Amino acid sequence: MVKPEILAPAGSPEKLVYAIAYGADAVYLGGTDFGLRAAAATFDQTSMARAVEYAHSYGVRVYVALNVLAHNRDLEALPPYIHELNRLGVDAVIVSDPGVVTLVRELAPELKIHISTQANTTNWSTARLWETLGAKRIVLARELSLEEIKTLHSRTGVELEAFVHGAMCVSYSGRCLLSNYMTGRDANQGDCAQSCRWKYRLVEEKRPGEYFPVMEDERGTYILSSRDLCLLEYLPALVKAGVTSFKIEGRVKSIHYVATITRVYRQALDTYWNDPENYRVRTEWLEEISKVSNREYTTGFITGIRPGETPPVFSIYRRPYTFVGVVLGYDEHRGMLLVEQRNRFMRGETLEILTPGREVFTMDITEILDVEGRPQEAAPHPRQSVYLPWPRPLPKRSLLRRAEHV
Repeated sequence: MVKPEILAPAGSPEKLVYAIAYGADAVYLGGTDFGLRAAAATFDQTSMARAVEYAHSYGVRVYVALNVLAHNRDLEALPPYIHELNRLGVDAVIVSDPGVVTLVRELAPELKIHISTQANTTNWSTARLWETLGAKRIVLARELSLEEIKTLHSRTGVELEAFVHGAMCVSYSGRCLLSNYMTGRDANQGDCAQSCRWKYRLVEEKRPGEYFPVMEDERGTYILSSRDLCLLEYLPALVKAGVTSFKIEGRVKSIHYVATITRVYRQALDTYWNDPENYRVRTEWLEEISKVSNREYTTGFITGIRPGETPPVFSIYRRPYTFVGVVLGYDEHRGMLLVEQRNRFMRGETLEILTPGREVFTMDITEILDVEGRPQEAAPHPRQSVYLPWPRPLPKRSLLRRAEHV
């Protein structure tokens, strides 16, 4: 049995660096075209070449999203892009369109193809079809149960990748027209406005202006907003079912999200792999995943569809912690950390320090100095670097966050 990989989102060059630092075996990213996350399409030819080189230097694989539902105009522009990805040495492309699969096979037969979750693969016969077309891996539809995954694995020879954490779409595996209809932004072309996350109220036709509650709080209701997926307790079962890649959703999330969730799943998988019989979900893992912005967690469809068992989502997001800074270095002479502010924090506050290792520290902000050594109540400008007292160096890419008391 091969140890599964932790596959983390890399929505930008910076997020790629943090995903690797916090334990990813592989990352997935998008170029400036042909992916389904327009907001995360930040890798041009130069930055993608650097990303591949950087990841490979750490033994980390790079998968590039090529999962747009292609129109005729896309088929004209795709060939040079496919040639470029092959030249850069990416480890696989993630594809949903059969026509694009055919193009990749013709133009770069040695380039591995992973079939996107957008292709809605829910049975072994479809998986076999993709296999005959040259696919090496299937990214399973999120709607599959554990039993269905086992059956699919037993009747195909492709690798299986499953989402284990992150946002889920109100539509079937992401094929949605809601954004297009309401805003003119096409989710299937990478530009989803996430209309399902908006606040809605119920109005009866003959009573305009009267808004009726539908499981709402003071900010509205979220009847279309799905919970976030969390499958920590099912990692052993997924391994036994034949899943070889655990995928974390979130290319448009913050580096704090990427670092925190990657770190937890890295620890969880390593813990299981080292001692399968005694695997238990640790309290500290649950505490950590609750510190990133999230909708209430669910195990999705992994145990099958049981109508009425999943309660509605009562609020759009929980934000118990705010990501406030990045550790850039350490001044031995001063005994101080050099920190770049990402959100405002002030003297007198208590922060947590998340490190790429296994430790989380608490620090009281007793002093803030600007780079000239002048005392400050807070960093006066966004992205400004300041010094904070701390007795020893910390690992590169440690992060600072603040608990919010709401």
